[in-house]
Amino acid sequence: MTELHTVLLVAVASVVTILLRFLPFAIFSGRRNTPAFVVYLGKVLPYAIMGMLVVFCLKGVSLTAAPHGIPEAVACILVVLLHIWKRNTLISILGGTVCYMLLVQLVF
Repeated sequence: MTELHTVLLVAVASVVTILLRFLPFAIFSGRRNTPAFVVYLGKVLPYAIMGMLVVFCLKGVSLTAAPHGIPEAVACILVVLLHIWKRNTLISILGGTVCYMLLVQLVF
């Protein structure tokens, strides 16, 4: 691929992403009430996406081979405890990620 081709690919991907992010605001800006279905999706999709991410991240964990999923389990427990304690998604995910990376790199 040439440099121009790469720049064009990034530009197109950026424009499409920006349009998709701002499209709901453009569609519903003139309305007073957002449709109930859109409000419902706004409430349930974040949890569904987080659940899919957890499944995706844990799908390759082998409980029969060392380290038997211990780093993953410890990191998941830490994420839950941090979220219960601080109620901050960013802190929970960051804490779990740092814990997992430290366990994998330094302990197991």
